[in-house]
Amino acid sequence: MSRRRAKVRRNKKAPYGKIALGIGTALIAGLIVVAVIASMAVLTLVQGWLKDLPDYSSQTAFDVTQPTRIYSADGVLLARLYLQDRESVAMSQIATDLADALVAVEDERFYQHVGVDPVGILRAAVTNTNSNASTPQGASTITQQLIRNTILIDERTDITLKRKVREAFLALEIEKKFSKQQVLEMYLNTVYLGEGAYGAQSAARIYFSKNASELTLAESATIAGLAQAPSALDPYTNPKGALARRNIVLEQMLDNKYITQAEYEAAVAVPLVLKRNNEPTEGIYAAPYFVSEVKRQLQQQFPQSVVFGGGLTVYTTLDTRLQGYAEQSAHATLSTPQDPEVALVSIDPQNGYVKALVGGRDYSQSKFNLATQALRQPGSSFKTFVLVTALEQGMPPTFEIDSSSPATFAVTPTEWVVNNSEGGGSGMMSLASATAGSVNTVFARVAMALGIKNVAATAKKMGVTTPIPEYPAIALGAAGVTPLEMASAYGTLATGGIHYAPTMITKVTDRTGATVFEAKPTGNRVVTPEIARATTDLLSGVIDYGTGTRADINRPAAGKTGTSEQSRDVWFVGYTPQLVTSVWVGYPTERTIYVNGTVAYGGSVSAPIWAAYMKLALADQPVLDFPSAGTPAYDASKFNIPVTVGSLTPDMIEYVWSDLPIGTIISQRNVNGKIIVTVSSGPQPTIPSVPTSGTGGSGPTTPTP
Repeated sequence: MSRRRAKVRRNKKAPYGKIALGIGTALIAGLIVVAVIASMAVLTLVQGWLKDLPDYSSQTAFDVTQPTRIYSADGVLLARLYLQDRESVAMSQIATDLADALVAVEDERFYQHVGVDPVGILRAAVTNTNSNASTPQGASTITQQLIRNTILIDERTDITLKRKVREAFLALEIEKKFSKQQVLEMYLNTVYLGEGAYGAQSAARIYFSKNASELTLAESATIAGLAQAPSALDPYTNPKGALARRNIVLEQMLDNKYITQAEYEAAVAVPLVLKRNNEPTEGIYAAPYFVSEVKRQLQQQFPQSVVFGGGLTVYTTLDTRLQGYAEQSAHATLSTPQDPEVALVSIDPQNGYVKALVGGRDYSQSKFNLATQALRQPGSSFKTFVLVTALEQGMPPTFEIDSSSPATFAVTPTEWVVNNSEGGGSGMMSLASATAGSVNTVFARVAMALGIKNVAATAKKMGVTTPIPEYPAIALGAAGVTPLEMASAYGTLATGGIHYAPTMITKVTDRTGATVFEAKPTGNRVVTPEIARATTDLLSGVIDYGTGTRADINRPAAGKTGTSEQSRDVWFVGYTPQLVTSVWVGYPTERTIYVNGTVAYGGSVSAPIWAAYMKLALADQPVLDFPSAGTPAYDASKFNIPVTVGSLTPDMIEYVWSDLPIGTIISQRNVNGKIIVTVSSGPQPTIPSVPTSGTGGSGPTTPTP
């Protein structure tokens, strides 16, 4: 009965069992289908996330901003230009203790995992669940941190599964492509370690004033401990926290057998001693005004991001020995804040290389570069361009010109009246004497005869790049120019007429060492050898017996003084075959210059500075003469420069009767280089008839004019 009933029950239940089995089978199949579809969807989603991944094919893909380093010609580091203080170095230049410390505290399974560490993730999850620590334990590997700090830096703040998947995928791929040592080196050069320091080298310099290769065990542990929380553990603001974290790092190194018990105990006992390496203004270590001009030129050639983050190496023309002499000479007598400023530029005329540059007294107080940015009136030092133009047009140095003062010229819109600084004139004066004595009225008269346009053109071809307006006063230096331009232009004479553009950067290489720029100085002949030598001979007289005697350096040299109106700018620009140097003295805000209570002049203030520098700079150089050349083809008959009667000697005057008032100059002519002036004696008087008898007069006479 029971068995039958049981059978009956089984028979009755059988249809329902089959139904259930079918439903279950369908359900499982459906779940499998759903799982497959879901997996495909997830796969599609992940594949979408992995699109547009950054390049990771080479180590250069992980390059971050690197400072641009500027070096002098003699290999001295002048500056580091950067937006972020980073400096990559090879693994061999990083203390082994620092590398071990960072692995021990940041990723102790670094050498076992493949970029992503499942064991580390699980451990961090358990630790963070069971711990009350204020700082949760991270699970990112060093490889993942490297990716986050470099190629995925734009996604760093994106706390999403997508970013974590991309990061993990890249970590796996990177560890297939690079060795552990390569990954660790890249990490050590990119990790942020506080105080603006990125990477081991910058951190070593900022906290201990040394290179990363020189760090001790205790110092290495201190820096490694900062990776967790750079700001909170900053040893300058939180020394106790930094010390405690250092000791934790040392414990981790001991646990991971990077150090022995004895090494651990010795390092823990070391006090925290910091030594800040204060970076100078804008990362410039020396010759700040020279560097500022180099930086400006770099920004003209390369994008801003490359100049301040591209890791360029810039080789320059600066000679630090000459730079030291320039700074010493420039500020030896003008050292107090009340004294005027000094700008000095020294160039090798044979190639245009700028060897020294002083652009002001204190770069930290004023970034304005007086050597390259200040357009100041050169005064009589501009007369050299009048002189060159005159010689080129055929005027001989012996040609005599009226030096009387004032000289008045009928130009528009108003008359141009020129006075000599010493007051009156000295009659007729040769071009050579006028050059030595820097006589204003002579050069004004010569310039007007030559054509002001021609004088401006001479200045331009010799190296003055600032546009020169074509008005008469430029002949006496009324147009602003820079000390750099004046040195460059005078260098044309030092080479015998060949001009080289001023050069400061000789070569630039990128972070891989490839050359991206190289200077190729090219000289252009702009003045004939004959004219260059004739000009040099005349400018030598300025130093030998003229206004620049205080520039005498006991070797062949030539130059010209310059003093602008009211002594607001005083100059001396001079040269030898090896070196050309311009010196400007003045106030940034123009006013009359007084030195030791006396009004300054180019010959009294700038010339001694020039001489002091040149003596030092050329002390080990041979005494050379300027290039020899023949005599230019002069033709005095081409010039007919107006004179006043008061400037003439009796043998130069030829009087004639005329209807013009007595003393009026009718004409003048050049007779074998000598000016003969025809002057009116007034109307010829009427001679009365003489009786044939009676008084017995002496006969007609001609009055002497």
